[in-house]
Amino acid sequence: MNTATGSHTTDVTKEKLISDFKVVVADAEALLKASAGQGGEALAAVRTRVQESLKIAKDKMLDAEEELLAKTKEAARVTDEYVHDHPWHAVGIAAGVGLVIGLLIGRR
Repeated sequence: MNTATGSHTTDVTKEKLISDFKVVVADAEALLKASAGQGGEALAAVRTRVQESLKIAKDKMLDAEEELLAKTKEAARVTDEYVHDHPWHAVGIAAGVGLVIGLLIGRR
């Protein structure tokens, strides 16, 4: 069960990373558009390299996002199967987690 919790934490971290990276990519694209009117051969070359790098980064982020989605769906499926196969275990685990949360809240 701890493995699933560790995996969930990793998935949340990946989701945050993907979200943050999308913001960086959007900002970089905005910067490229804003500098589009600027002249100069060197600037044009840099702009082209940045555009290529952004395209590669976007493609990699799309792949990571798809992988994350697939893993999340698989985890949900496995959890659903476990609960259907062992309903009383699931109820016991939920009750235990509820008890711990209740104790922690009660101490405040």
